[in-house]
Amino acid sequence: MGGKVTCTLGEVKQRADFIIYWGGNPAECHPRHFTKYTIMQKSKFLPRGRKDRTMVLVDIRETKSVKAADIFLQVRPGKDFELITILRALVKGHDVSDDQIAETGLTREVIEDLITRMKSAKFGCMFFGMGLSMTRGKHMNSAALLSLAAEMNAFTKFVAMPMRGHGNVTGADVIMRWQTGFPFGISFNRGYPRYNPGEFSTVDVLVRGDCDAAFIIGADPGATMPQPAIDHLKRIPT
Repeated sequence: MGGKVTCTLGEVKQRADFIIYWGGNPAECHPRHFTKYTIMQKSKFLPRGRKDRTMVLVDIRETKSVKAADIFLQVRPGKDFELITILRALVKGHDVSDDQIAETGLTREVIEDLITRMKSAKFGCMFFGMGLSMTRGKHMNSAALLSLAAEMNAFTKFVAMPMRGHGNVTGADVIMRWQTGFPFGISFNRGYPRYNPGEFSTVDVLVRGDCDAAFIIGADPGATMPQPAIDHLKRIPT
């Protein structure tokens, strides 16, 4: 299964009555997100604003974002993929053992309540951060969540989008998807686009020393990349 079901932030602002933040801390990392686009906004379809919206926070520990959440699900570290897989299975009506559920750190009752709320929503949106996309599993975690969002559309409208970092990273991804069909981790070295995160991603290319030049736009690699990648940038024209 490829692609993702997404929308604009304007649609979230106008319609999303059920919002999940997974592996992110918007209260500190995206402080205007609540007030501009999600839980605090009043709209044509949600005229009471916060009273018309439900927010769920999924994370491994409590952060400042917990204060804004209606429901906080504390998943066990490194078990995001398992939890998403269990949600996908239960949404489709498959059986999941109590032992498998217990590994996530949550109870069956909590997970089933979440599924009921998701199916009952008029417009659901899942925002996922680096706590999901940059922990064990990396892009496979993101792919699983995007698949869950797509599968939820058998019951109601559901979308997903990442909580990105500095600069217009999402804008770059949108352009790449438009032009190539892939969002990131793309190689053009054969004259056509090839997609393989983990091989063609920026950090991986730099750490392996595969590139002999770097063109950086609107980013600060020295503040965000691991030391081996920074060391290689010092050795090449940048």
